[in-house]
Parts: sequence; structure tokens; C-alpha cells
Amino acid sequence: MSDPGGILGLMALHVANRRRTTLRREFPDALIIDVTSRGAEPWVRLSPFYPHGGIPVPGHPDRAAQSVEGVWQALKVFASEGEDLSKLDITTMKGIKRTARRLGQPLGHRIDGELLGYEQARREIYLPVYRWVLDHRVADLVAELRVLGDTRTVVLLDYTTNGDVADLSKPLSHAALVAQRAQE
Repeated sequence: MSDPGGILGLMALHVANRRRTTLRREFPDALIIDVTSRGAEPWVRLSPFYPHGGIPVPGHPDRAAQSVEGVWQALKVFASEGEDLSKLDITTMKGIKRTARRLGQPLGHRIDGELLGYEQARREIYLPVYRWVLDHRVADLVAELRVLGDTRTVVLLDYTTNGDVADLSKPLSHAALVAQRAQE
């Protein structure tokens, strides 16, 4: 689902860019919750960077990760560097990202020896891993958002608002995934 206006409305749950300056004007009575790594407890636990621990790693049945972002970055392959499984163990929410600026062109993500394209990696790595966290580590927060969204307007803040897995022009919004899960 794309979000050309920058706010993704899902019943009483919305997703907006964290940097947006007009939120209070557009949603004067809303509960605004930052679900990024800069958010407050307990909502920071919805960040893909949050170190929940014990997260299954696709293609590595003998490994567990601390964070969703750790899995995503660990399995990423660059022109000058392969996977970096040390990213699975980071608990500080810092130093997880691996960038093209430093490592060259990203080639994809590797599972079981197969190099996946970006959309396929989103579908086979990011979505299942993040859903696992939503269901096994923060189900209480998802349930609380469901209740809050039934009683008032809630705006989830993220750095991006793209909830469309197939839209590769923008990063995928984990807040949009949270909102979608809360509406199920």
C-alpha cells in the first residue's frame, strides 16, 4: 500500500514521518507515538533496531539475532563484502547499518547460498523476521495499539511511511507494518 501524502491511514492508526512539523495541527487530539530507535519506552521496543534477542535468522537455523535490523544487515551482500554475521549480535542499537557509501553497491541478501533481490529479500527476510518479533516479543504493544486505535486517533512516527513492500523506491516503514498488524 503506497502513501503518497506521507500519512498512512489505517482506521484510527496513522503513520507519519518523524520529521514532519505539522502533526499537531493535522492531528490535534491524537496520541503521537515514536516507534523509532529514538522513541521512549515501551514504544522503542517496536523499532527494528531494538535488541530483543532470540530472533530466528532465515537460512541459519543454528543462529539467533538480537534485532530485526541486525538480521537485515547481516545477510546483506555488497560488491566489496559478503554477509557480516557479527551484526546479529549487536545489542546497542548503534553500528548496525552497512552502507553502499562504505562498502560499494549492494548486490542483495543471501539465504542458503542464494542471492535474493531487494523485493524478494523484503518478503523472505524482513517481513517474516519483523512479524516474528511483533508476534513473539511485542504482542502486548500491538494489542495495546489495537485498543488505543479503537478509542482515539493514534499516529505512529517513523522515518519513512512506505507500507508497500513492492515499492522499492523508498525504504519500507516498520511503523506501517505495525499499524497493519494491529488492524488484523
